[in-house]
Formats: sequence, C-alpha cells, structure tokens
Amino acid sequence: MKATKNEKLREALRHAAAEFLALESNRTSLITVTNIHLSPRGDRVTVLVTVFPDDKEKEALAFVSRTGGALRDFISKRISLQHVPYISFALDVGERNRQKIDTLSS
Repeated sequence: MKATKNEKLREALRHAAAEFLALESNRTSLITVTNIHLSPRGDRVTVLVTVFPDDKEKEALAFVSRTGGALRDFISKRISLQHVPYISFALDVGERNRQKIDTLSS
C-alpha cells in the first residue's frame, strides 16, 4: 500500500514540477523533468531534469536551483500535503547516457 502512495506522490510532484518549469522558464533551453527521487521519510525530493541543448545545462541547473522555493509554493497550492518537502535539482545523467547508447547503436 505504501509503495502505491509513494508512486502517486512521485507522479504528482513530477507533473507539478514540469508544469512549474514550463511556466517559469525563459525558453532559451528545453528543461524536461524526467524523474523524481523521494527520500524514505518523504521530507526531501530530488527533481531530475534533462536540458536541451547540452551547452545550456549549467545555466538551466542554476535557474532551477534558484526557483526551488517558488516551486515549493507552487506545489503547496497544487498538491494537498501536510509538509511540502525540501526540493533540490540534479541533471539526469542516466537519461543522457541512454540517449548516447541509442545513438551509437543506430
């Protein structure tokens, strides 16, 4: 039962983060939310993102890191939670590696 609840929470957080970034980004790069890592206690969330083009990764990661507090406010209005978790961002290097493997195998 708890696994299903955590999965629903992860999906709701992923959707809210993607919606927020779509509204707030300056459109100089495409920032895509690929996954959410939720801590076992549910008090911390790491939002994994990919950025296109690759040369804008550093700027995009700085942007999303600055917007963490605003994202928490956005989530508190969208999702009914007792406590909104602390949010951090990271690049999804696993997704980048998967794309490279797909390119090499084609």
